[in-house]
Amino acid sequence: MRIGLCVDERELSHGDLLEAVRDAAADGFGSFWLGQHASWDVLTSLAAIGAAVPGIRLGTAIVPTYPRHPLMLAGQALTVQAITGGRLDLGIGPSHRVIIEDQFGYSYDKPARHVREYLTALRPLLRGEAIDFRGATLRAAGQVEVPGAEAPSLLVSALGPTMLRIAGELADGTITVWAGPRALDEHIVPTIRAVAAQPRVVAMVSVSVVSDVDDARERFAAQLAIAGELPAYRAVLDRQGLAGPEDVAVIGDEAAVERALRRYAAAGATELIAAPFGTDEEQRRARRLMAALNGAA
Repeated sequence: MRIGLCVDERELSHGDLLEAVRDAAADGFGSFWLGQHASWDVLTSLAAIGAAVPGIRLGTAIVPTYPRHPLMLAGQALTVQAITGGRLDLGIGPSHRVIIEDQFGYSYDKPARHVREYLTALRPLLRGEAIDFRGATLRAAGQVEVPGAEAPSLLVSALGPTMLRIAGELADGTITVWAGPRALDEHIVPTIRAVAAQPRVVAMVSVSVVSDVDDARERFAAQLAIAGELPAYRAVLDRQGLAGPEDVAVIGDEAAVERALRRYAAAGATELIAAPFGTDEEQRRARRLMAALNGAA
C-alpha cells in the first residue's frame, strides 16, 4: 500500500509544519498533504517546507478552484514544482456552496461545468502551453513559463458521477473523502475507469488506533458533524447507507485498522492519504502502524 500523511495545518506554526514533514519523511510515508483552509496558503507552505525536506512527495487536498484563476494557479503550482524538484501532486476541487457563495461571493451555479472549463484551461497551462479559452464561466488567455518546472500530477476532488467522468477525462485521477471501500468498489472506481485507462484513485481516510472504539466514534462524530451536512458529502454517505463521517472513519486496534485499510486497496484505491485523529497517543499509534504498512504488499 502507498500511504501518505495529511495534517491539519490550522493552528500550526511554520516550524510545526516543517517538523511535521520532516517526521513524515523520516517515518517513511510516501507523501505529505495539506488542505486549504482559512489559514496558511497551501502552495506557499509546500514550497517552503518542501525546499527544506527532500524526497517526500507533496500534495494539496484540496485547492478550491473558484478563488484562483487558472493562470494564477498554474504559476503557483509550477513554482512549487521548480522549487521542490517536481514533487507536487496538485489536488483541486470546486469546494462547497456555503464557502464559495457565502464567503467569497462567487456564484456556485453548475459547479461541474465550472470544473470542466477550469481544467480545460489549467491542464495546458501546466504544460507551459499558450491558451485562449472562452467558456460560459471562464475566460483565460496567456501562458505561464517557469524554467525547470514540469506539469504536476493533477487530481480532482470528485465523488459524483459527472465529476468523476470529468476527472477521468481531463485530469490524472480523483481524491475522495468520506468514501469507503463500498463506494469505491461499486461507484467511484468503475465510473472513472470507464473514461480513463489508469486513473489515480487517491482515498483520504481518517484513522485512529484506539482501545475504546465507541468513545472514539463519539468524539469524531461530534467534531465532524458539519461534514455530513454538506451536499456533496451527504450524497456519498447516503450512497453507502451511512449516517455520518464517523461511519467511514477507520477506528480500532492495530489489527482492525490494518484490515480496514487493506479493504480500500482491494476496492481499487491506488493510494491512501491518512489523516490521523484523536488524542496525541492515538495519533502516534496510528502513525506507527501506517508507517509500517506504507509500501507493504
